[in-house]
Amino acid sequence: MNTVDLIAKKRDGGALSTQEIEWLIANYADGAIPDYQMAAWAMAVVLRGMDLRETVDLTLAMARSGEMLDLHGVAPVTVDKHSTGGVGDKTTLLLAPLVASLGLPVAKMSGRGLGFSGGTIDKLESIPGLRTDVTPEEFRRSVRDIGLVIASQTIDLAPADKRLYALRDLTATVESIPLIAASVMSKKLAAGADCIVLDVKYGAGAFMRTLEQAHLLARTMVDIGQCAGRRIAAVLSSMEQPLGYAVGNALEVREAVAALRGAGPSDLVELCMQLGTQLLLLTRNLERSPTKATLDADEARHMLEHTRLSGAAWHMFRQMVTNQGGDLAALDAIADDADSSAFALLRAPVVIGLYAPQDGYVASIQPRAFGLALSDLGGGRKRKDDAIDPAVGFILVAKVGDAVAAGDPLLYIHAASESDATHVAPHLIAAYTFTDQPPDTPSLVSEVITVEA
Repeated sequence: MNTVDLIAKKRDGGALSTQEIEWLIANYADGAIPDYQMAAWAMAVVLRGMDLRETVDLTLAMARSGEMLDLHGVAPVTVDKHSTGGVGDKTTLLLAPLVASLGLPVAKMSGRGLGFSGGTIDKLESIPGLRTDVTPEEFRRSVRDIGLVIASQTIDLAPADKRLYALRDLTATVESIPLIAASVMSKKLAAGADCIVLDVKYGAGAFMRTLEQAHLLARTMVDIGQCAGRRIAAVLSSMEQPLGYAVGNALEVREAVAALRGAGPSDLVELCMQLGTQLLLLTRNLERSPTKATLDADEARHMLEHTRLSGAAWHMFRQMVTNQGGDLAALDAIADDADSSAFALLRAPVVIGLYAPQDGYVASIQPRAFGLALSDLGGGRKRKDDAIDPAVGFILVAKVGDAVAAGDPLLYIHAASESDATHVAPHLIAAYTFTDQPPDTPSLVSEVITVEA
């Protein structure tokens, strides 16, 4: 085969065969195909698209370019969750222990934040001592012994995707549904979970700006999962404002812990209930699954609510933190908002309030402004090697639909210095709009896509 011929074939609207795609990815992963040729092929895909068979072939080829985890030797059934990213999105910290405490082992590899979207690993690493760079053996042992592990991607999963993603980011070829879907699903398939729920976000604070784009991406990923023999469902959730009230790594851990202990913001809890319900339903009729074959959505939700309110999910989270080297005393101090030397390191030295400039109702909040402001405070990354400050961030007081009077607090900025807080304040105030009449509040979940739907 010849790389130039494959570029031309896709440029002219042709469909590459399974063998051609496998050859292309294998040779790119080995370094035999240079970046400039792969960039040309990726641009051809952006312009001409790929059909489902091609997209599945691309996904499987990238998944097989590295290690393919098989966890059945340590757990008969494993589950996983993926989010396309958003501001204040700490769902993994709540959802994973909820599901794991019901006897469904969660084996999750997560990423770090970049740009305006926070990463689960950064949030977890704000707990003093907690390690996410576990070895493959530690990963498998945690699945077997604890039933829950959330790790950074240290295992060599889908290295071809890693190379291609970095190239796409530099060549304006990111925005392609087949390439996005294949990138996400190649890592999910390589990680070995039997059942996967996808949280596909749309709106001003999401990569998919419209519901239509999110639907197409979700449908494509669900179809890939089905073709690859996995059980999979997707929940389309709104990112028209930050999720919950906390934005920032340690602040989001505290909010997730509150939810694990029976409190927490209603939108965070509700989204996790919907994601968890779909994940439990996926495990029905699966050999050796702990869920019963007749489980319905109401029963699944009741199970999740019970494990949250009973403290079982909080106990599971504590077990995971201990297993991965985290400081339980610091975690408990975070949970209780108590004074301790460890938790003191996670308290920003400056807290400044921002106040409503007028009477009325909050009509909208631009979540991207919060993500970018967090990065400016040092709580996010502009480059992959940037260090972050886990203590900085924001606590929202007023969200969309809330009535405010002039001078009421809208949010509190947690910063390393007054100058840092002063710098981001105008951008945050500008993120709010107000109206004289109660606005329509955005729906949290718009659609659930399953194999049958």
